[in-house]
Amino acid sequence: MQLWELFIIAVSLSMDAFAVSVCKGLSVKKVRPSHALIAGLYFGGFQLLMPLLGYFLGGAFESFITSIDHWIAFVLLVLIGAGMVKESREACETLDDSFAFRAMLPLAVATSIDALAVGVTFAFLQVNILPAVCLIGVITFLLSAAGIKIGNRFGARYKSKAELVGGIVLIVMGIKILAEHLLTHTGVI
Repeated sequence: MQLWELFIIAVSLSMDAFAVSVCKGLSVKKVRPSHALIAGLYFGGFQLLMPLLGYFLGGAFESFITSIDHWIAFVLLVLIGAGMVKESREACETLDDSFAFRAMLPLAVATSIDALAVGVTFAFLQVNILPAVCLIGVITFLLSAAGIKIGNRFGARYKSKAELVGGIVLIVMGIKILAEHLLTHTGVI
C-alpha cells in the first residue's frame, strides 16, 4: 500500500473522532488547551492501538482466508464507509462537557472500532503496520484536537461533511482493493 493511500485511510478513519470532537467542543463554554490535548490523546491513542490489534488478529487467521482476503478487505471497508455515510445524516448528539476518563474512554473506543476492522484488512494487504498505525494515530490526534476548537467556534457545521467524505473515501478504497485484485488475477494488470 502506498503512503498516499495510508494517508487517505488515516484521514478517513479519523473522521468519526473529528466529528465527536466537534460535538465535544460544542459542549464546552470555554475551550482550554488541555481539552484539545485530552481529546487528541484519547482518540489518537485508540486509533493507533485498535488497527494494531486488528492487524495481529487478522495475521492469526491469514492462512485460513488468504484466498478471499481481498473480498474481506472490500466488505469491511465498504461497510465501515457506509456506516460513516449513514452517521453523517444524523444530528450531532449532545455530549457532556467532561473530559474525565469515564467520559472519554467510551467515546474513544466507539470511534476506533472501525480502525480495528481496518487493521484486520492491513494484515491481508501486507501493510508495514508500525508506520501505518503511527500515521493513523498522529492524524487522528491532530484532527481531534482541531475538532474541539472548531466545534466550539463554528458548531456542528463540519461534522456531517467530515463523516460523509470519510465514508465515501473508505468505500472507494475498498472498491480499489477489489478491482486491483480482480484485474491482477484476470491478467489485465
